[in-house]
Amino acid sequence: MTTFRADPVAGEAPPPDAVRPRDSTSDSPTSVARLNDTIRGFVETWGSVWVEGEITSWNVRTGNVFGRMKDLGTDATISFRIWSSTRQRLPADLSVGDHVIACVKADYFVKSGDFSFSVSAMRHVGLGDQLEKLERLRAKLRGEGLFDPARKKPIPFLPHVVGLITGEKSDAEKDVRHNAELRWPQVRFRTAYAAVQGDRCVPETIGALRALDADPSVDVIVIARGGGDPQHLLGFSDERLLRAVAAASTPVVSAIGHENDHPLLDDVADLRASTPTDAAKRIVPDVLEQRALVAQLRSRLSMRLSQRVAHDIAQLEQLRSRPVLRTPETMIDARSQQQWLLLSRGRDVIDRRLEAQARRAAELRAALRTLSPASTLARGYAIAHLPSGAIVRDASEAEAGASVVVTVGRGSFAARSEGEVGER
Repeated sequence: MTTFRADPVAGEAPPPDAVRPRDSTSDSPTSVARLNDTIRGFVETWGSVWVEGEITSWNVRTGNVFGRMKDLGTDATISFRIWSSTRQRLPADLSVGDHVIACVKADYFVKSGDFSFSVSAMRHVGLGDQLEKLERLRAKLRGEGLFDPARKKPIPFLPHVVGLITGEKSDAEKDVRHNAELRWPQVRFRTAYAAVQGDRCVPETIGALRALDADPSVDVIVIARGGGDPQHLLGFSDERLLRAVAAASTPVVSAIGHENDHPLLDDVADLRASTPTDAAKRIVPDVLEQRALVAQLRSRLSMRLSQRVAHDIAQLEQLRSRPVLRTPETMIDARSQQQWLLLSRGRDVIDRRLEAQARRAAELRAALRTLSPASTLARGYAIAHLPSGAIVRDASEAEAGASVVVTVGRGSFAARSEGEVGER
């Protein structure tokens, strides 16, 4: 313990270093250094203590561990440190949620006034009650399919309105809004404030979620909270909140704590962001990247069009340079003689066929005349007709005095039958 030596001055109040804390008054206060030194002296008398609890925080920094341990029955917690030299002797699988027994010694830092415990030994007792409950709930929800990727809704590429659920005036709200506006300045937010730890966390978050989900203008909802003690994040593993998120029709993004924090909300939400800043990067595109992409696509399109036009022009020039297109009359001249020969041959064939058919027609006409009754009549024969039109072939067919029409080679005339004529 530090020894304070102060020289009192007669008639004046003693220096603060000369006043013990228990003797201090408003007129004779003690100094901060002496108060801290007194506290350290008292704490050092405790010695080492064996304590049982549940690890709620485990942060490794340059080989040393800084964490917190929670009482198994109440919310009481203590801070502890494990130096790297001590950590080498401890079980390697110690983590948040473990039920442990530790040998601790109180440390009070005079310079900063911080109080914590140094751990010299620590061993497992069993899985912490809270972690055991979370694991049972995790298995239950996984069995119901709430973690199934197939049920998760896609996040819109460019939401018109972003719903934000976070603590009022919190760093998480600033991170989400600032980084989202840097990426896409026109993004709009509708913020619903809720307690992010304690008994009010779950009901207020559910109420904010339902209000934003009922707003048709909200395209995506972000639930954001900064990092902290895992004990403070338990509200985001509450079954009521998880089922409300699963039932929401609007996509939900979980942005709770830091990369190492992993509440059950991360598994149920449609998208898990490691931090609120990461959520801002995931819900809106980067305007600079999109402009660069558009410029790149326009450049590629212009280049492809230019290449296509140049290729078509070259192909057209190649076609035009061919002899058949450069002097097309050559092809016509080469074929004109052939066409004239074919035309002459066609005309000769047609003329010969016409002459042959004319001769054939004359022959048929002559044969027809030979067989025609008119030729017989022209040689002096006649045909007798009764008034009924019947041809008289036998004299007995015409009665005496009956009228008979006689047809000869040139015309016909009427005659009268004289009756049957005997054979001569």
